[in-house]
Amino acid sequence: MKWNNAINDYTLYLKIERGLSQNSIESYARDINKLIHYLEVNDILISPIEIMEKTIQQFIYTASKKLNPRSQSRLISGLKSFFNYLIFEGYRKLNPVELIEAPRIGRKLPDTISTKEIDLIIAQIDLSHSQGERNRTILEILYSCGLRVTELITLQLSDLFFEEGFIRVIGKGNKQRFVPINLQSQKYILLYISEIRNHINPVKEFEDTLFLNRRGKQLSRNMIFMIIKDLVIKAGIEKKVSPHTFRHSFATHLLENGADLRAIQQMLGHQSITTTEIYMHVDRSFLKEVIEQFHPRK
Repeated sequence: MKWNNAINDYTLYLKIERGLSQNSIESYARDINKLIHYLEVNDILISPIEIMEKTIQQFIYTASKKLNPRSQSRLISGLKSFFNYLIFEGYRKLNPVELIEAPRIGRKLPDTISTKEIDLIIAQIDLSHSQGERNRTILEILYSCGLRVTELITLQLSDLFFEEGFIRVIGKGNKQRFVPINLQSQKYILLYISEIRNHINPVKEFEDTLFLNRRGKQLSRNMIFMIIKDLVIKAGIEKKVSPHTFRHSFATHLLENGADLRAIQQMLGHQSITTTEIYMHVDRSFLKEVIEQFHPRK
């Protein structure tokens, strides 16, 4: 089996069997391509079926000089997943990455911004332009619904269930969830649809896409990042703010105001509660307040 054939089969498996997003699939493929590049540079002629632990270790050692511990850990995890696939398909019996330890990394606390900072960022939007109304709606949805950026740009008109007060979101692994949406966000969406989107001719395949660019196509992830980056600079905020910052802030503010962790997990679309529990570490003062309010021995 050649490396290119293995990658093609693997990415097809990730898409069809595991239902991963295109971004996740490309990330897994990059890990394997880094290994292939290392083999080519060092004139190591070996197939994905024959490669052994020693060669993988040498590759990871070389790569680690340019990667931080978190990136190293992700690289090892990606390679391990690839070779597990080869075992699953019967090409190999052992995983050459199985016994390679990833560097220990602490949990990275998510960046958050306050409601005042969110209002300040949104206030920088120029509503005299059609894109301004769209961009305000985008930021309101990111914060009020806690969406991932990919979930936002793939949101469809048919995903809006305003009578029930929900939107349907297609998350990681093509998993569907329903997220509550407040009346103010509904108002912004309806205003954007009636005043802006209805005057755009959608390109074929994007007729149902909610947020469109001026050419009638779906917005890109990079476009959302650039919109936010520009507004943050105008607002004079020196924090590093990305679309995910709005999602982190959504969860953190809910928790700080007494929301149940399980409910937050469901709204964020986290498969495991341990992923959501990271928000418990953001504001330790909240934990102190919980003890003081609910524990019988105050």
